Amino acid sequence: MIELRPYDSLGGANHGWLDAKHHFSFANYQDENRVHWGNLRVWNDDTIAPKTGFPPHPHRDMEIITYVRKGAITHQDNLGNKGRTEAGDVQVMSAGTGITHSEYNMEDGETQIFQIWIIPTRSGEKPAWGAKPFPKGDRAGQFVVLASGYDNDNDALPIRTDARVVGATLKAGETAEYTIGADRKAYLVPATGAIDLDGIRVNARDGAAIKDLETITITAIEDSEIVLVDAA
Repeated sequence: MIELRPYDSLGGANHGWLDAKHHFSFANYQDENRVHWGNLRVWNDDTIAPKTGFPPHPHRDMEIITYVRKGAITHQDNLGNKGRTEAGDVQVMSAGTGITHSEYNMEDGETQIFQIWIIPTRSGEKPAWGAKPFPKGDRAGQFVVLASGYDNDNDALPIRTDARVVGATLKAGETAEYTIGADRKAYLVPATGAIDLDGIRVNARDGAAIKDLETITITAIEDSEIVLVDAA
């Protein structure tokens, strides 16, 4: 089963400094049919104005993955971590027993991110933060694991949950397959471009909720940058 969630159907709000679209219930947007997808709880499509951002605020018991699509995001937290994550790269914050952080767009232009929250399957651990570049050339024509809760994904950022975040860049006409597993769920969003997903067109920033499929086949209709969460 594939449920297409067009960009225009997403919830959200424009706060001036932040134009946010929500694939799942979040803040003032509540939809009982879009609360979570497996252990995937949040997928926000955020556009942040220059020199603005999220001031310090707390989290706990959540794996928060930030995929930067345009510009850069600057992170700072009460553990002393500070870092700037650029377009195409990924940062992970394991909130654990509690962390306070800020996320600012310190750039001269707007920043666009996917902010993904996954419910942890391990709890009671200390909070942590990390970031890593993932050159788009390394993802050309194939899926690469960006963040993972599995020990054998050595090149990925670690998360404390039964899930993977993967990405691919496909030229128009290129095809890639991804094996999910019949007992799992996946959620896919093209950051750019347009794809054919097992016969269904998915445009940039649309969501596709996938279940009961062992393997999916993706063909790029246009040059496309794809992010997918493989969740329990």
